[in-house]
Amino acid sequence: MSSEHIWYKAYPKDVPHEIDPTKYSSIVEILEKSMEEYKDLPAFENMGKSLSYGQIDELSRNFASYLQQVAGLKKGDRIALQMPNLLQYPVALFGALRAGLVVVNTNPLYTPREMKHQFNDSGAVAIVIVSNFAHNLETILGDTNIKTVIVTELGDMLGGLKKMLVNFVVKKIKKMVPAYHLPGAIAFNKALKQGASHSFSQPELSLTDTAFLQYTGGTTGVAKGATLSHGNVCANIMQSDAWFINTDKGNELVVTALPLYHIFALTVNCFLMFSIGARNVLITNPRDMKAFLKELKKVKMTVFTAVNTLFNGLLHQPEFAEVDFSKLKYSIGGGMAVQGPVAKRWHQVTGQPLAEGYGLSETSPVLSVNPLDGTEQIGTIGTPVPSTEMCIMDEEGNQLPQGEVGEICARGPQVMSGYWQRPEETKATFFGDWFRTGDIGMMQADGFFKIVDRKKDMILVSGFNVYPNEIEEVIVAHDKVLEVAAIGVPDEKTTEAVKVFIVKKDASLTEDEVMECCKAGLTNYKRPKHIEFIDELPKSNVGKIIRRLLREGES
Repeated sequence: MSSEHIWYKAYPKDVPHEIDPTKYSSIVEILEKSMEEYKDLPAFENMGKSLSYGQIDELSRNFASYLQQVAGLKKGDRIALQMPNLLQYPVALFGALRAGLVVVNTNPLYTPREMKHQFNDSGAVAIVIVSNFAHNLETILGDTNIKTVIVTELGDMLGGLKKMLVNFVVKKIKKMVPAYHLPGAIAFNKALKQGASHSFSQPELSLTDTAFLQYTGGTTGVAKGATLSHGNVCANIMQSDAWFINTDKGNELVVTALPLYHIFALTVNCFLMFSIGARNVLITNPRDMKAFLKELKKVKMTVFTAVNTLFNGLLHQPEFAEVDFSKLKYSIGGGMAVQGPVAKRWHQVTGQPLAEGYGLSETSPVLSVNPLDGTEQIGTIGTPVPSTEMCIMDEEGNQLPQGEVGEICARGPQVMSGYWQRPEETKATFFGDWFRTGDIGMMQADGFFKIVDRKKDMILVSGFNVYPNEIEEVIVAHDKVLEVAAIGVPDEKTTEAVKVFIVKKDASLTEDEVMECCKAGLTNYKRPKHIEFIDELPKSNVGKIIRRLLREGES
């Protein structure tokens, strides 16, 4: 198709069109290069405790040694990591990768049923879990193949009195650790100590070796593991690095509120920022806005990434305006659509634009990002990152011209090889070598891509396709609206009708005011037929609104 590479005319001038996907042999090579180059600089910080690149090197090596020499794990074995943003996470993650293991990132808030499925589907034989959720593991451990259980408490890496104090408060005062019984489990710090007394043997890794089974689809059905190789992730680190123009290596400061087990934070906040020597401030519980803002006020961040709900939540905190934004250079939104009013407000408050990026677990994840040179377009997902092609296809796999709506498809070195042990689902997810994202979108005349909506979220009203994002964008612009989600509900006359769930910002908001807002911005068939005010929208642990749960409540 002649317009296949049209985005190049909108490409940021300082960003190369291609990267060398064979530059590194593995993720481990990138990590160890940074550990040496920035060994005296702070790498990760959490709850006031900082670990340098050199300390991360030593601790992760000790953990790798434990996994190999004590636990007896071998290259290719799967290990589950189930914890929030703590200093333990990068130590365990880097140690597992250095030992040649395949990491299975697991949401700490998963139910026992969800844990059991993911552990059995992945074939995990080991797990590192925070004690707060160990009681869930106890109920299903016997039904899995997990033999090595490593338990950590929230304050384990803080050291000295602070470690004891945090663990005591969490367990005894706040009662956040339900009783559990896991015979044979070992404490994380003890594992590190045992590993330190053994020698680490570096396995030979290649770009084709699997690094992650990154589970996806949990909010829409049975979760399946995207098989991400070292090559996939290395490519995406380099692609993202090329996009972040003018980074000051060794001097950036990123605030990481998104959980590192989420693919966006994993690649961008963890791996990319580590590769450029950034100081990474980990936020364990961003939902505690008061504590989160306290942390933000302590630092002069240069990089901030989040999902739309988190940006929106911060903007509605009066104290947010007191944060020092003088050093902020990059604000990136991903994981879900960034709403126009949120992006505009962010720019007003911080003085920096909010650039929306796009990707999926299956693509490591970054496929496209808005330019970071001041030419971003609110409401679009930007243009493809280096060595990546995107196009719009119809249901038969035919490429569509600019301006037409269809499925966004992509190919590049960051795209997974397939779903773990699911050949049929893998086959259905590709048109040849083009990965089918499942997102409906279009390519503008200027080469920027725009998402219309997810296929499964589309609402069919009297034969017309109605996209929730468009409705939500109109309603959230109302001064009295905090958050909104739109779904389709059965309707005898129109097949489906639009229903919206609204969280009020101002208690005086009425249905009539919502409808007046919709009349001004939406054609008749797109306007909600049903309006329900609720206290809170259902969200995933990274803040994505789960429309499926709203639909299930209507059935």
